[in-house]
Amino acid sequence: MNITFIAPPAAGKGTQAVKISRKYELPHISTGDLLRKVDDEDLQKKLNQGQFASDELVSKLLEERLEKADCAKGYVLDGFPRNLKQAQIYDKLLEKFHKDKGIVIVLDLDKEIAAKRIIGRQTCPNCGEVFNDLIEENKPKQKGICDKCHEALIKRKDDNEETFEKRYQIYQKETAPLIKYYEAKNMAYHVDSSKGSDYAFKNIEKIIGGLYDKH
Repeated sequence: MNITFIAPPAAGKGTQAVKISRKYELPHISTGDLLRKVDDEDLQKKLNQGQFASDELVSKLLEERLEKADCAKGYVLDGFPRNLKQAQIYDKLLEKFHKDKGIVIVLDLDKEIAAKRIIGRQTCPNCGEVFNDLIEENKPKQKGICDKCHEALIKRKDDNEETFEKRYQIYQKETAPLIKYYEAKNMAYHVDSSKGSDYAFKNIEKIIGGLYDKH
């Protein structure tokens, strides 16, 4: 079971990817996390400014990750592909590793709501859980502390309005066309992300349950 997420900034794909990963015991592959582990000062500066890494670098990191044994039975992919070129590269990787094409979950969210969400987002550096101190249902029980592992939450440097606007425009130009690409392949399933993470998660579960009864 391979699950890929496509969503505008702040739609909650990281949150949903973590939840799905835990429920179905699948590795969560975040290309953003893979990139942040790369020891390259220029790259990290570029990412913090809201820019994206090259298709070649991201594809190389993903290929290395998919080769690992824990991906044999499936995975949850978060942050890739971001454009049509990457989608074609991913198609070739699936063929190379003889993996099922899987499904694509599209999280739908209006720009206005997305912009409000970005300001309060906080992440646990230990377990990856995502919170938001401006959204009631996503607030941590103790301000600034992860509910699950009690680590101090951090705010990404790129979680600001200016960076959000840049990323949203890039999303509209490069990533949004992927929706039609996957719809044409009958792989895309839409989920309303505006009603909160619990609502979105339940609907994703329904989609997965209908396609993978054995799980």
